[in-house]
Amino acid sequence: MKSLIAPLVAAAFMLSPAPASAVVLDLSTMSCKQFVESGDDTIKMVLIWLDGWYKGDQDEALFDTEEFVANAKKFGTYCAEHPTVSIVTAAEKILGK
Repeated sequence: MKSLIAPLVAAAFMLSPAPASAVVLDLSTMSCKQFVESGDDTIKMVLIWLDGWYKGDQDEALFDTEEFVANAKKFGTYCAEHPTVSIVTAAEKILGK
């Protein structure tokens, strides 16, 4: 029975779908230029993550779309004007309290 388990586990790994384009983003080193050039999906994902990060536990599970869009526009404007600045610095200026 034990000799059958290893091939079954190996087969399960081979059959399980792998993400087509899994990427690890190091937001601590990403510049505004890299952020702006990263593509719509990455920009949206990073902005949503930053929104949640800076809200912390204070707003529980609330997502204000008007506030989010306004902050995203500010973020885009700031990054366009400061391409060499890290997005962490940009987020602190825009979202930091």
